[in-house]
Amino acid sequence: MIPAQVAQWLHANGAHIPDTTELAEAAVAGTLTILALAAGWFMGRRFGPQLAQLWQARVGSQVEGLAARMHNLVRHGGAALLLAIIAAAWPWQPLGALLIGIALAAASAMTMLVLMRGLQMPRWSAWLAAFVVFVAILSNAIGGFNVITATLDRIGFDVGARRFSLLALATILVTIVALYAGVRLANRIIGHSIAQARGFDATQKLLFQKLAGIAVIIAAFFFGIDLLGLDLTSFAVFSGALGLAVGFGLQKTIGNLIAGIILLMDRSIKPGDVIVVGDSFGWVNKIGVRAVSVITRDGKEHLIPNENLMTQEVENWSFSDRNVRVRIPVGIAYESDVPLAQRLMLEAAQESPRVLDSPKPNVWLASFGDYALEHEILAWISDPEGGVGNVRSDVLNRLWVKFQEHGIEIPFPQQVLHFRSGRGARIGSIAGARGDEAPGERPARP
Repeated sequence: MIPAQVAQWLHANGAHIPDTTELAEAAVAGTLTILALAAGWFMGRRFGPQLAQLWQARVGSQVEGLAARMHNLVRHGGAALLLAIIAAAWPWQPLGALLIGIALAAASAMTMLVLMRGLQMPRWSAWLAAFVVFVAILSNAIGGFNVITATLDRIGFDVGARRFSLLALATILVTIVALYAGVRLANRIIGHSIAQARGFDATQKLLFQKLAGIAVIIAAFFFGIDLLGLDLTSFAVFSGALGLAVGFGLQKTIGNLIAGIILLMDRSIKPGDVIVVGDSFGWVNKIGVRAVSVITRDGKEHLIPNENLMTQEVENWSFSDRNVRVRIPVGIAYESDVPLAQRLMLEAAQESPRVLDSPKPNVWLASFGDYALEHEILAWISDPEGGVGNVRSDVLNRLWVKFQEHGIEIPFPQQVLHFRSGRGARIGSIAGARGDEAPGERPARP
């Protein structure tokens, strides 16, 4: 009990002194608050792992941070829901409302913090959103929310018919952060749902994911404009000039965006295709908004703008058929057993693990060279993303062993020198350098 003199002094200075009824109500509020927090902890332990498994099955690795935080999310969210029901179920006196308000604000702030960190939002934005939620809910619980908003609105200035204040700035920041988090969550959930849909190939799924992402951003923009109460008609001239400037400045970006959508619609280039663009050869890893990611056999990732794939000649090895024919040139000496050498070439190609049996490999006599019979081994593979150089190397290594075992000679360039004596040697050497014979001179026998 408060002494009488202290109570009189507090009452004289305008302080509120709780009576016995209010203290009893505060005790009930505190007890219910503890029970709500305990119930939230139990829900987190009981339903958190199950919801994490369900989230992982439905969304997969699209929002991997939420599955690991599902326990805390259910715990704080459940406690906040129960505390909100308790706060609204009875007209609490100031002391009881303060106890419930503090617990409700803390649970709501922790729920927001866990949610935004699970969405992999920046740490500063998560803590800022949690702080705003805590202050707003606590001030609303004790009846001081209107006082805070009025104070923030007084700190500012007027420009025409609009009011720029700290309240407007805080509202804009909170709206932007909330919409950004919502867009991230919606994009990842919709993207995973489209990826799990049946009846679409990889290119169609990627196209629908891009279109859905654009639709979500547009919807979030107009929702934010409506939520902030902005009148776009008052910015008609300014937005027209800004749109014209952005149009010129982002011409290439918009062109690459449209080119990427066209590539996905006509399905000329798909993730997994093996393409050749200029000096870049590799398999398509990802078709992005601005560029196509092509990974080469060296592990280098080339980012080729989408417009280049629309305007330049592109060699797609797996557009309609993934089978690619590999040409392997081989030369043998003129004195070799040609049928035996051709049979060994065919065997070396057939024994290579990546060479297909159908279409079967073949051996062609290409030309009569200066010092060798030029052949070509034609072999087919179905995984061009694995490279063609290693197939050529494997076939040639096997062929080298077979040629050594059967005495097939692989020729190399040779030159024959003829020496002459006397004056004819000098004249002959000069004529040989010019590529013809000296007048009146005949080549001497070696």
